[in-house]
Parts: sequence; C-alpha cells; structure tokens
Amino acid sequence: MNRWSEVAIKCLHAEAEALLEQIPHVDESFERAVEIILACSGKLIVTGVGKSGHIGAKIAATLSSTGTPSFFVNPLDVFHGDLGVITPADVVLAISNSGQTDELLRFLPYLKEHAIPVIGMSGNPQSLLALHSNAHLNIAVSREAEPLGLAPTSSTTATLAMGDALACALMTARNFKSTDFAQFHPGGSLGRRLLTTVGDVMYKNNLPLVPPTMSLAEALIVVSRGRLGLSVVMDGDKIVGIVTDGDIRRAMESRQQEFFNLQVSEIMSPHPKKVSLDTKLADAEDLLNRNKIHAVLVADADDHLLGIVDSFALNL
Repeated sequence: MNRWSEVAIKCLHAEAEALLEQIPHVDESFERAVEIILACSGKLIVTGVGKSGHIGAKIAATLSSTGTPSFFVNPLDVFHGDLGVITPADVVLAISNSGQTDELLRFLPYLKEHAIPVIGMSGNPQSLLALHSNAHLNIAVSREAEPLGLAPTSSTTATLAMGDALACALMTARNFKSTDFAQFHPGGSLGRRLLTTVGDVMYKNNLPLVPPTMSLAEALIVVSRGRLGLSVVMDGDKIVGIVTDGDIRRAMESRQQEFFNLQVSEIMSPHPKKVSLDTKLADAEDLLNRNKIHAVLVADADDHLLGIVDSFALNL
C-alpha cells in the first residue's frame, strides 16, 4: 500500500474512534440542552472562534434547515455592535474546544446579566465555558487525527457530529417531517419531489389506451406508439387493467402458437397501481420503488383515467 494511503487510513480510523468516544457524552446534559432549545421562543445563536467557528456556522445552517431557527455570530464581531442581535428570548450555543477561548468568554457576563441561556460545547468539562453554561456538551477526544496531534481534526469532527446529533434530537422532538424540510429547500430536487404533485407532471395527452378485447398484436403497436412501455386497458371510461410491453413479450415467448389469437384481457394485470391527482412526487416515487414498477396511473375517485406518471416524469 502507498505510504500516503496508510496515513489517510490512520487518519480516518482516528476520526472514527473519536466519533465513538462521543456516545458516552450524550447524557443528562445533552437532554437538558435539547429542553432549553425547545423552550426557546427566539433564535438559537451559534458562536465560536477559528475552526470552532467554521464548524459552528455549519451546525447553525443544519439546525436552521431542520426546524430550529439559528444563525452564526462571530464573537469577535459581538463587541462591535452585534450584541444587539441577541435578545432575552434567544439561546446561545457557544463552541470552544478548550472551553477557555478569551473572545468567547468575554461576553458570557452579558449573557448571564440578561438571563440568556448558554449551551456550552467544549472538550473540557472543567473549563470556564462549561462551568458558566446552563448545559454543557462534552466533545472531548483522546487524540487528534493528524500525525503531530496538534491541528484540530478529530476534535472538529466530533464537534460537527455532536451538532448533527443535536439537530437529529430536535427534529424528532418537533416531529419534523420531510414536507417540512422541503419548505426550507424549495429550489432543489428534494423540494420539488416533496411539494410538486403528480398532476403537475403526468402525461395526459394521447395516452395509449386499449380495450380488453384487442388482440395482443394490435396492442403491441399501441404500446410502441405510446412510448411509455404500457397501455391502459379501458372498458368504456373505466380502468380495468394494464398491459406492459414486458407482458406482451412474455406472452409471445411462452404462448407462441396462440399468440396472435390472444386478447389483452388474457394477460393484463387487472389491478394496476393508481394514485390521485394531488399525490406528491415523493409518494409516487416511493410507490414505484416499493412495487418495482416504472409507471403508475393517475385516476379520480370514480376510476376515470386522468394521466400516467412514470419514473422519467418523476426525475425531471
């Protein structure tokens, strides 16, 4: 193995071990931190200096997108006018690996004076930050991952993971759902699948329709022209089944002698999967995956066909 690969693997092992070390730190103080944030009527303000600040900004972004209004404030800016953004309704999450960062500690008296709860996150449970916090999240690691044991590596990974654990706990406590997540991500593909309905993307013109009495040879032509890999079997204006190109091919292989005499009704699936017009794309996608099918029919309460949605329409 290349020596650089060995170094990288050692680093990853060290960081993985650091994450496992965090499990015993999820204790009563963690529970208290969650309760403090849930009781907060304002914002969760995350702060930290240097590498802790970079991790703090990511934690704030994760919390904001998962139902906990949060933003990051650099403590170096707090003393130049930014104290005004912190109100008595807020909670402060202060991050410092040592728990002794001077810039962070300098505005703790202001927070205590205004009865603003502080959740400290540090690798030192005996630090000033820990001692003056309403709840302390211990992120101690036995060693850093890099060869000298000096640069923040395992410690920042542990901090980030503890922030994610906090976000997960809060999501569960708030019963935060995928549709809620989409509200905060309306521009992405995830938001689209969670907010858009099948009615917005379904095929509804020139649908491949066949009667149950049509011969398979004729049905094969309809399926090919429809370019959806299927035909909907209709009895008048009601859906009675579905026949796919796979159904027809299998019938051609297994019943060669009688193939041209077979009717659609003899090989169709009589109970095709259907969804309503207002079904979300995410739910339709889940239905396709669970049933291992590539298309689903859109129908009203009276079983009238409104359209067809396939995997290509869902992934546009």
